Amino acid sequence: MGRDPPVVTAAPPRPAVDAPAGPDGGTGGVAARVLRAVPVPLALIVMISLAGVVLGRVYADPLLTRLTAGAAVGSVLVSVAARRLPSWLVAPLSVAALAGWTLLSLRLAASHAALPGGLGEVAADAARNAIPRLLTAMIPVEPAPDTVLVPVVAAWLTGLAAAEVALRAGRVLLGYLPPVLLYAGALYVVGPNAGPAVGPTVVFAAVAAVGLAVPAGRAGPAAADPVAGLAPAVRAAVRLRLLAASAAGVAVVVALAALLAPVVAGQVDARPVDPRRYVEPPQVESLDENPLIRISGWALNPDQKLLDVRTEAGSADAGPPRIRLAVLSDYDGVTWRVGATYRNAGRILPAGEPAPGATTDPVRQEITVADLTGKLLPAVPAPREVTGARVAYDPATGTLIRPEGLAPGLRYTVASVRERPDTNLISTANVPAGDAVARVLRVADGAPEQLRRLATQLAEENGAPYARATAIADFLAEHYRVTADAPSGHAYPNLAFFLFGPRNGGGQRGTSEQFAASFAVLGRLAGLPTRVVVGFEPKADGPVRAADAYAWPEVLFEGVGWVPFDPMPRPDEQPRPVEEDFRPKPEDPPPSEVPAPTVEPTATPPAAAGPDGRGGPAGPGTPVLVGGGVGGLALLVGGLLLALAAMRRNLTRTRLAQGDPGRRIAGAWRELTDALRLAGHPVGADLSAAEVAERARRALAEAQAAQVPVAGEVDELGGLLNQVAFAPGTATPAQADRATAVAATYVAALRATRSRWRRFLWTVHPGPLRWRR
Repeated sequence: MGRDPPVVTAAPPRPAVDAPAGPDGGTGGVAARVLRAVPVPLALIVMISLAGVVLGRVYADPLLTRLTAGAAVGSVLVSVAARRLPSWLVAPLSVAALAGWTLLSLRLAASHAALPGGLGEVAADAARNAIPRLLTAMIPVEPAPDTVLVPVVAAWLTGLAAAEVALRAGRVLLGYLPPVLLYAGALYVVGPNAGPAVGPTVVFAAVAAVGLAVPAGRAGPAAADPVAGLAPAVRAAVRLRLLAASAAGVAVVVALAALLAPVVAGQVDARPVDPRRYVEPPQVESLDENPLIRISGWALNPDQKLLDVRTEAGSADAGPPRIRLAVLSDYDGVTWRVGATYRNAGRILPAGEPAPGATTDPVRQEITVADLTGKLLPAVPAPREVTGARVAYDPATGTLIRPEGLAPGLRYTVASVRERPDTNLISTANVPAGDAVARVLRVADGAPEQLRRLATQLAEENGAPYARATAIADFLAEHYRVTADAPSGHAYPNLAFFLFGPRNGGGQRGTSEQFAASFAVLGRLAGLPTRVVVGFEPKADGPVRAADAYAWPEVLFEGVGWVPFDPMPRPDEQPRPVEEDFRPKPEDPPPSEVPAPTVEPTATPPAAAGPDGRGGPAGPGTPVLVGGGVGGLALLVGGLLLALAAMRRNLTRTRLAQGDPGRRIAGAWRELTDALRLAGHPVGADLSAAEVAERARRALAEAQAAQVPVAGEVDELGGLLNQVAFAPGTATPAQADRATAVAATYVAALRATRSRWRRFLWTVHPGPLRWRR
């Protein structure tokens, strides 16, 4: 009996769960998968790019931001494209792509910064110096190979790590850790050199939240409930565990927020730490720290070729520019030093605002180094662009160095903006004071008394700051000689020998080193902020030789800036002996000569016999003689005191009532300073009017006379004196009357604090009659 053939029953087709049909017949599933796959990679790219945006705030232009954004896109896309490859193969592919993008970035940065040399040389130099130059570069940082290498490599490696963890392993939250660390590192590197990054931080957090909110799994029932296929008891246990884990996570987040919120809130107003303080900026050599000592050596070899200069542009009316090598602001009584802080800079240097009223001329020079050594890079002040050499820059002094050192044949181009101050403002400008300029006002301990007396004498005869500076320059130019064989040195003993040493013994002659250093020290003793500059004579084209090197002093004026002065003697003038204009005065006046005491006779000589043999007529007796002598002496002393009182009264009347308003105000000020001197509070010529007014108020307070309302009036008198000194002819008779009233009130108040006997001596004291006016 044969068997029947088996019956084959076709299974009903299962519905497609993974690809539900869309309106177009099936493309809806593909679109949904694409939408689920895009958000996380896009979030990683944006987060890494935002780190570049934050770091780019301290860069001069957006090139760094573009390069880091390219690194973010490249690294994430390489991981996405290699997602189906074995994990061990992704890293080599990504590193190869990193090498290509890094070389392209270095080439773009080198071209942008106009750096010489091939790509290999530039890449090797950037690899050696990337981190220190990034942390010592001047703000704003110019995108150069050594300042973009680290951010680009860090951005690429961050993208590689984040994409592998978030996309391949499916741990999106853990994959956010590398971009967060990169973003925090960018904030730390920027530090206090830019404002708060509030906008990028908000966008960073929002993008991260979007990446977490979009589901990355499949759609369908299983995706909607991962425990749907489990037994009811198991499903309940799993859900309970998930709920407990979620509650524990929320509790941990709340606890961390409660603990860290006060700490974070306390750091909102705190100044961020600047990592630059942990990295030492480029330093100059000992030879460059004090280039002033090189002047004498150059003077002995005048034909030595140091530079070749070619001026490509500039104002012909302004004349050839002066080339500056170094600015020396610190003096310790032995050595003038540069004391600058140099920061690695790119081709473009930060530009400062010119002084009000100053005339600016663009100057462009091509300089070729010959025999000049060291690291200091000569340039016309103030440099704005340097091509052909990697430089470090000090914005405070406007000077340059080449960290690698100078080499024969080095050629570079400097574009500068030369400022010429308004001469009409200098004569009436004041000099700044306070902590901001304490460095250029500091007088080191041990200054010789002769230098102090000379500075005081020149300051007494010239009140305005510009007049004081001009008087010092003229004094040096008229009394001293320039010689090439003068020994080097500018310590206090050297300057004292230069200024006061005998001519036949080598004194009163020197190089520009002694002239500039003497001016700077005398200026500081006279209350002027000064510094010394070393450079070269103005040169438009041709070689710069050692004979062209010299030093000159500069003085800082409010609203004008640093103004150079020329204390060098004129070639066609013979110096006058110093003794004609300056005689050192002893510290204490010599004691008055006391006449030798006369011996009073012990016996009265006998009277001469008269013609009749008797004694002559008897003269007045001893009591009469004594009484007459005492009375005559009293009359003489009384007449002298009355004459002194009359002369003092006449002096006061002349000062306060005669002359134009400016002269009367100056006389009122002299009455006040004489009163301070009579009260035992003399004021030096180096004090400003405001400082004298402060001392006057303090003198009344110490005498327990603060109840007299004269403090504000003394300040008013000081203001009127400054007006007369800096704006002659502007004072009015009413202001002069006010000044005389203030002076009279103050003198009367200060005199009233003295005892009766001292008030009497005050009236007849001859000092104001002979004190220098």
